Order: sequence, then structure tokens, then C-alpha cells
Amino acid sequence: MFRPLIHHTFGPHVTLPYALRSLLLLLQPWQWRHGRHHEALRSKLEQSFGGRAFLFSSGREALLALLRSIGLRCGEEVILQAYTCVVVPNAIHAAGGVPVYADVDGDTLNLDLADVKRRITTRTRAVIAQHTFGIPANLNRLRSLCDERGILLIEDCAHALPDDGSSPLGRTGDFTLLSFGRDKAISGVSGGAILSRSAHVSSALQVTERHARPLPQSIIARYLCYPLIYRKARALHMIGLGTCALHLCKSLHLLLPIVTPEEKQGRMPPLLRQCPNACAALTLYTLGQLPKINAHRRELTLFYVRECSKQGWNILPGINEAHALQKFPLFFKKADLIRKSLKTQDIHLEDGWSGCVVCPRDSDAGALGFATGDDPKAESLCEEIISLPTHPTMSTKQARRLLTVLRETLGTLGIEN
Repeated sequence: MFRPLIHHTFGPHVTLPYALRSLLLLLQPWQWRHGRHHEALRSKLEQSFGGRAFLFSSGREALLALLRSIGLRCGEEVILQAYTCVVVPNAIHAAGGVPVYADVDGDTLNLDLADVKRRITTRTRAVIAQHTFGIPANLNRLRSLCDERGILLIEDCAHALPDDGSSPLGRTGDFTLLSFGRDKAISGVSGGAILSRSAHVSSALQVTERHARPLPQSIIARYLCYPLIYRKARALHMIGLGTCALHLCKSLHLLLPIVTPEEKQGRMPPLLRQCPNACAALTLYTLGQLPKINAHRRELTLFYVRECSKQGWNILPGINEAHALQKFPLFFKKADLIRKSLKTQDIHLEDGWSGCVVCPRDSDAGALGFATGDDPKAESLCEEIISLPTHPTMSTKQARRLLTVLRETLGTLGIEN
């Protein structure tokens, strides 16, 4: 018997309206590279979060553009947290800098402020504050620390975008990094942006953006096919053919990898490319849906908090019932075994953020400048994490079933909290 798929990565933003917009754009190739949506997205981001917005073809390229624009010199350091994605240290390396990993706070999965202080040197140029899974970092203390030491603060808001105009998220850093990838807070399948609140860096970013190259039409076409392929794959999963359909599409090169084999080895291409108008159009749509998306995430976050508390499961103290989490983290021994067992029940909870301090799991941490043993908290937590979906295509009914199956699985495996 096949049930509706519970997942993190099978087109998490791909609702029917999203898929229809992708199809309409696919049928209008003259709008793939250039059109009104590109500038409309820029204007909306500036209106919503302040500063000047600069658009690129991905979040990692936006970060590289920023690091070049601040004049990061060879050997200068950028502090980031140990529990992060490979694309962040890659961008630092590509800009000539040195990534310095700080440990995480076990209450929030964000930067441990005391460890950040210990790692600041005369070569430190910036700190990147990642709001992990939508859990807000301690922006007040980070802002004070960076001001005191003359260091730039970069907010990484790939996982968290507020719909409340009074929220400090995305508005406190000298710069805000946005990613419009497939499973981020908002999604255009691909794309990214930097919001700059520095006049001279904005001038450099403007020149950098102007010289970015357009993406090939073939790549944009595959981005637009992604929502259609994954929506069909989810439907085919009901009759046991979804995974086969995805393997076929990958073998035909209809789907592009989120992280390439070269990136997992610590190599990022130095070329910067433009954000396609088609990706901007999809991003603009999800940005307009942000209040609805965040309300849905809050509803599921609240549900998980209440139901997991009843089970006595470990909930991070830094999670608030009002948070619009991108995913909801829990912690158990033998997390890999639990995920493997859940997969037999059509529950796919592998999201790339488990079993590694620099995700995905098969990345070469050594090539990325990470030394085992340097960040013990992050190294411990990543082995036990199991994240629950909160994305727009995840229903409360599915969340209830997920918790029921998880409870039964823990009992069957004899795993205690």
C-alpha cells in the first residue's frame, strides 16, 4: 500500500499554483533571461527588508559577489558556524578567504557567541550568522560584538524570512544573504540576493552584478522543469513509480544537482551569473505568499512542539511556538537507523543535514577547512538530529501520521529519548 509521501526534498514548495506558473514560464522562453520580474523582485526585497538588493543565479554566487565587493584579501578570515552547508565555506575559499568554524549553541543550532569571541583574530573580516532551520540567531549580541571589534555582520537568511515588518531578522546585519533554492524560505528553484546597507559596497556590488553572465537557456529550462517533474513524481509515488521516474529524469540530465561533486570537494567555479527572470518570477510569487507560508510553518511548529512535548522528546530550548521553522529538529540516538526504518513507511527524512557538520554528508570536510574535534557540540548534534518537515506541501494530517509512525518506530527499535 502506497501513501502520500512525507518528505523534505520532493519539491517542498511545489504547490499546484507554483507548478502552473512554472509551466507558463516554460512556454515563454523569451522571458527566461530578461523581463519585468527581475526588477520587480529587486524592488520588493528593498521595500521589505531595506538596503539595496543585488541578484545572482544562486545564494552561493551572491555570497561570493559580496566577499569580493568588500575587498576580502587573501588569507583574511570569515567566521561561520560548524553546522553549515558546503556552499558557504566554498564561497569564502573562492574569494581568497579562510573559513573559520565556530561551534554551535546547543539550544539553537546557531553560533555559540563565546566560541565566536575566542576565534576572532586581527585577520577576521566578517561573521556569518545563520538562522538555522528558521531558529533566530542572537542578533543583538552578534551586532554588539561585531561593532565592538570592527567586524562586518552578514545574516544568512536562506532558512528564515520574516513576514513581520518589525522583525529584526534580515534587517540587522550589514548585509543579508538570501537564497531562492528549492527548499529555502522562499523559492525560485534557483537564485540568490545580497541586501547591502553600505554605500561603497553597494557600488562595488552594482558593478559586479552588471558584469555577471547570463545563464544558458538549457539550464533555465531545466530549472523550470523541476517543479513539473517533482509534482508528477509525487503523484507517481502513490503507485510506486515516483523514485523510478526521478532516476530516469536524472539519467536524462533533466534535473540539475543542488550541490555538484566538485563543490563537495571544496571547489566553486569563480564565474558569477545573472538571476534569470524566470527564477525571479517564481521567487516573487513565493515572496508574495510569505505570510501564508510562514503561517503554515508556524502551525506545524506549534503542532510539533505540543505533540513532541507530550512524548517527552528533546525539543531545543531555543525553539519558540511562534517560530516559522523551515524544519523542526529532534534528537535521538541511532538517528540513521530511525530514518532508514521510516523510509519503509514512505517517510523520507534525509535532508542532507544529518551525520555531518558540513552538509551534505559526502562532502570532504578536510578540503573545506574543517578539522574534526574543533567543534564538539556541532559534531555531536549532527549525529543525532532528525528533522520534521514544515514546508508548504506538508499537511497537519501528514504531520500527525509522521509522529505516530515515529513513536511506533522508536518502540520497535527500543530507542529511548
